[in-house]
Amino acid sequence: MDITSTKPTVVLVHGAVEDSSLWTHGVIQGLQREGYAIKVFSNPLRGVAHDAAYLRSLLDTIEGPVLLVSHAYGGAVISQAGDDPKVKGLIYAGSPMPAAGESTNDCLERFPGGDFATSVELIPYTLPDGTSGTNLVVKADRYSYLLAADVPEDKLALMIATQRPISLAALNEKLTSAAWTSKPSWQIRPLLDPVIPQAEFQFEAGRARSQVIELRSSHAIPVTFPEVVVDVIGQAARAVAP
Repeated sequence: MDITSTKPTVVLVHGAVEDSSLWTHGVIQGLQREGYAIKVFSNPLRGVAHDAAYLRSLLDTIEGPVLLVSHAYGGAVISQAGDDPKVKGLIYAGSPMPAAGESTNDCLERFPGGDFATSVELIPYTLPDGTSGTNLVVKADRYSYLLAADVPEDKLALMIATQRPISLAALNEKLTSAAWTSKPSWQIRPLLDPVIPQAEFQFEAGRARSQVIELRSSHAIPVTFPEVVVDVIGQAARAVAP
């Protein structure tokens, strides 16, 4: 029997100001060693409804059970798209877990202690039809402090160089549903994260009844502790196995 046939497909969903290479620092390699089928979702970062629709289109191509794994803003996207019946569990690695009617920014601002707003730069853009919007990136001189204080210099330089802007509207867009209300969830909580206040992590895990794994990590959990992400995915796969 093909080893992957007994395991859920793992869909990896990156967050803001990053790309799919986030998962290449050990998460993908570890999952491959464990025999998981993997889909790496290139998050458009344009808006929750928009990004979730793209994620649902990827889920439509997968047969069998799925685990959704997010980092950062990806948590909003998997919460919105995770109502697909084939999704059996959700794993949030340093991710907000908004409820219906909440945005990512609501999760960053509900409790004091987050330091996201002071570390970003707003960049206006104009589309061919004349409409405009605002993108957001992290200032290069604040990137290490905000997102990756424990990441080695060589990896940090790559992360800064490859950051992808997110639409400010995406961070302000409110969810219309949240899959964690009806599906099991796991929260990998970075204790050294300046982005999301610890009180927020605790609040979200409590209301979602999430399994919690705490790490002395920066926001960049998939880079600093990829083996833990793989281990938690294994815990979730066993928990949702039929």
